[in-house]
Amino acid sequence: MGAPLTLNGIKKTSRIPLRPRKRGIHSATQDRLHSATVEPTRPYFRHHYRVPLAVQYPVMFSDTETIAEGKVMNLTVFGCAIECAGAAPQRTTLRVRLILPDQAQSLPVEEAEVRWVQGNRMGLQFHKVERAADFRLHGFVWDRMIERLRTITQEGISIS
Repeated sequence: MGAPLTLNGIKKTSRIPLRPRKRGIHSATQDRLHSATVEPTRPYFRHHYRVPLAVQYPVMFSDTETIAEGKVMNLTVFGCAIECAGAAPQRTTLRVRLILPDQAQSLPVEEAEVRWVQGNRMGLQFHKVERAADFRLHGFVWDRMIERLRTITQEGISIS
């Protein structure tokens, strides 16, 4: 008869498993999953920095029928997450005024779209921001990003 079947020089009749292993930590002597497992990680798809705000800043927003207020939970140069009593429906177009601590005047966003709603939170995407307000927004986000980086490097905290 012919030569015995092999896989990478190992006879098929050997006790080494040829199937892929399960996730987790494996023993070299046994092919079983131990109680300690490796958690799968969630990929990070953001293309821009989101500022997690230690202090929530006030925000006012309106559509054609209502005016409301809330708190900015996080902020990017392209949008923000807001917590408020009554979130607007998804795809609603809003005018927004961010009350940021860098200046006495509010930062106007002429047009923002509600992209998602979860309970009393909603995510906005900014579509129209005047040039001066856009420069201010970029500067504010940049300053908070630098502050966060300094905090992380000083305290030795991992980026989350």
